[in-house]
Amino acid sequence: MANERLRGAIIESGLTLEQVAERLGVSAKTVERWINEPKRQPYRRFKYAAASLLQREMSFLWPEERTSAEVTEAGNAELIKLYPHRSVVPNRLWPQLYAGATRQFDVLVYSGFWLTEDAAFHQVVKEKSSAGVPVRFMLGDPDSAAVATRGADEGIGAAMASKIRNALVNYAPLFGLPGVEFRLHATTLYNSIYRADDEMLANGHLYGVGAYMAPVLHIQRIPGGELFDAYAESVERVRETARPVSSPTDLGGSSA
Repeated sequence: MANERLRGAIIESGLTLEQVAERLGVSAKTVERWINEPKRQPYRRFKYAAASLLQREMSFLWPEERTSAEVTEAGNAELIKLYPHRSVVPNRLWPQLYAGATRQFDVLVYSGFWLTEDAAFHQVVKEKSSAGVPVRFMLGDPDSAAVATRGADEGIGAAMASKIRNALVNYAPLFGLPGVEFRLHATTLYNSIYRADDEMLANGHLYGVGAYMAPVLHIQRIPGGELFDAYAESVERVRETARPVSSPTDLGGSSA
């Protein structure tokens, strides 16, 4: 059964599906699915935004909406471990995480330079490539304003862009492997995200502090949880705006 409450609220607001979608930052087709496929629930933040836009209670638009306590409980279950600093995460955890990947292998960073020097990680990438697992690297565009700002924030200036260029050089043996793609993004990166299927490490970024000193969340996707999917969705958004590169020196056409 369609969500007639949501449909009616949109009609009464005088807004079109396209206008609602634009204000919520989603596609019109997504809003249509919310109406016609009620089992496909929006993320909680979209429910809040839609309720505010349409001036309706969230529980009116989605009567089955879970309580905040239930959402919090599910979020707690998603957390495997919290590390106060990336520097205290066991080195073996990164290749172990990706060794279990069978369908999703994502690395979203500015440089992630330390990982480029991990021989065990390189080996895992090659093994997953041979096994047909898509491997997606998203590094910062060294010529972008976002990377320059991050370098200034950390007090290392142009060294941030240099770290990215050096990281790409270290990854040279991985370019051209089947299923392995490299993209450069120019986004403001709030978290470095390392995802393998339904498990990930999310390294937060703190102003004025290098990522190695910032916290890391080790989380997993569980039924009813929203934390993992929120991070996973951000990876997709960055990738959509990032441009592919075919070699470590293919840095032309900056998006800065």
